[in-house]
Amino acid sequence: MNKSWQAYAHHILDVAAKIGRIQARGDLTQDEVLYDAALRNLQTLCEATQMLPDNLKLQFPTIPWREISGFRNILVHNYLGDIDALTVASVIHRHLPPLIDCVQALLAADVSSDS
Repeated sequence: MNKSWQAYAHHILDVAAKIGRIQARGDLTQDEVLYDAALRNLQTLCEATQMLPDNLKLQFPTIPWREISGFRNILVHNYLGDIDALTVASVIHRHLPPLIDCVQALLAADVSSDS
């Protein structure tokens, strides 16, 4: 692994913030450009979660790590349109806030362990 896990953690937070800005522009279930932008950023975010160390992920069993990884595969391969805008909006609404909290906690714990 070339980059530290912290770089991926920061990337997750940056992408989550970008998804928030996309949502602020309008309803992604009604605007295909916003939907496509959200989809692409979710794909990037899911890929970045795969780069977090397993021992750190185990500290947060309420985060559906395997499902996030599986969702990335669905997004990338778009299995014959199995994904739709309502599903994407729901995933963002339900799963992004706890993931953001988790990643922030991982980074905060790492900073405090350095001192």
